[in-house]
Amino acid sequence: MSMRWPRLITGALLGAVNVLPFLALDYLGRQWAGLPFVPFDVFDWLARVLPGRLISAGIDAMVRFITVLGIGPIDSAAKRLEQLLGITIVVAGAALLGGAMALVMRRTGWRGEAVGAVTGAAVFLVVSVVDTELRAPIAVHPALALLWLLLVIVGWSASLGAWLGSRELSAIGGDATEGVRRDRRDFVLKIAGACLGSALAAWGLARLVQVGPRAAGARRVLPRFPGAAPEPGAGEAGAAQIGPTSVIEPANMRQVVTPAPGTRPEITPSSAFYRIDIDTLPPVLEEDTWALEVSGLFDRPRRLTLSDLLAFPAVTQPITLSCISNPVGGDLIGTSSWTGVPLRVVLGALGLRPDAHALSIKAADGFYETVTRDDMLDPRTLLVYGMNGKTLAVEHGFPLRIYIPNRYGMKQPKWIVSMEALGHSELGYWEDRGWSREARPHIVSVIDTVANDHIQEGKVPIGGVAWAGDRGIQKVEIQVDGGPWSAASLRTPPLGPLTWVLWRYDWPLVRGRHVFRVRATDGTGKLQSAAEKGAYPDGATGYHSITTTI
Repeated sequence: MSMRWPRLITGALLGAVNVLPFLALDYLGRQWAGLPFVPFDVFDWLARVLPGRLISAGIDAMVRFITVLGIGPIDSAAKRLEQLLGITIVVAGAALLGGAMALVMRRTGWRGEAVGAVTGAAVFLVVSVVDTELRAPIAVHPALALLWLLLVIVGWSASLGAWLGSRELSAIGGDATEGVRRDRRDFVLKIAGACLGSALAAWGLARLVQVGPRAAGARRVLPRFPGAAPEPGAGEAGAAQIGPTSVIEPANMRQVVTPAPGTRPEITPSSAFYRIDIDTLPPVLEEDTWALEVSGLFDRPRRLTLSDLLAFPAVTQPITLSCISNPVGGDLIGTSSWTGVPLRVVLGALGLRPDAHALSIKAADGFYETVTRDDMLDPRTLLVYGMNGKTLAVEHGFPLRIYIPNRYGMKQPKWIVSMEALGHSELGYWEDRGWSREARPHIVSVIDTVANDHIQEGKVPIGGVAWAGDRGIQKVEIQVDGGPWSAASLRTPPLGPLTWVLWRYDWPLVRGRHVFRVRATDGTGKLQSAAEKGAYPDGATGYHSITTTI
């Protein structure tokens, strides 16, 4: 083996190991003071600049991987994988740079400190461009953030250069004696041990000071919200009317079907509601400094604070929302009581002009979407600031998000910072990447449970949910082992006209291994599609099934 390869390999190994304590220190800065964390910023930047089809294929592969392995809720597992990928990319990059630095030092004779300084400056410039293009909100002044990045990056490259230029490593390759090779191995092991030890110490300290995403004003009880989640309502009769703190009124007649044991709750707890967005970490916006910028085709445009929006008549509506990436039977769907103001009321107060045909909405994380005029004026479209009786949590879009009926979540920005009335329509973030322009929900039916530990009177309770956007659910049917379809009982009326419905089927017990399938029919009489199709670009279709032994 030539002298080049041992030096290249040693440089790559040291580059990868040496970057670990600096990544942990960078993470500590993120947790403690909200400073930029390079691996997450690099991943978020790549997710924006890589081709949309490649990103979409990556999303689909990640969802399949999580589903097949069953490693947790799809949203949280996906975020952990994204974060791990970001760290892996940076460690791999550090290894490549370490190998390159070692080769440059060998060929040019430059001192390690000089090569480290040049490398650090180049990496700092690249990372600065990445952070500038992201334009992600940070908790400190941008100049302080850049200074922090400079110290972390140059600290890594300078220490790496010093180690590569040390006497112990200067004789890599050639005719080094066994004693020299042993000293070199000991030196490398000491470096690795010191790096791993300091990385673990910084990481542990970061975990101790971790407070999670927070913002002044997030998750506080809404002052005008009269209690917890609204009681179940009936169809259009249960729809919220525009007025101060109006809520869904319960129906006079409601068939109560006891959910099968193991069925998800009708209202999803805020902590369990899925989170899918384009960043590894959610942006943190403060109520005191946030305002909604309004521009475009309005007669009376003005900035709106959260207090301004709270002054409008409030509407609370139970709503089911699903991600277009949700696989058949997936958990990227939930129902919450959303509180906000009808968009058309705000647009009317701002003097929306007749020639405004679309509303361009931009979010703090760089996401963007265009709302059609029909959706703008739909009384069900809400500017949402509350969830289950409290202001939005940071991870769910505080201080403002939008709800648009009968659309997947990809059309509904969170962390909204501006809206502009336009005379023409524009493509949204995911549409630019090849996803559906309409994003209309397919009929969804899911088996949550086959409760074989709750057998009563020779019957096994089976239960789950069904949803079809604003079209409602007319019928849910269960099939066992490829036999005939049997109608399930529906918990009707549902919580509201925009929510899922819970269903239950009591199956006469037959011992053995069985396959259960479910399908639904929407309120228009359309049967759920049996064709098995992936999420890209219009959403997944097919029947959900569970195989179990009783």
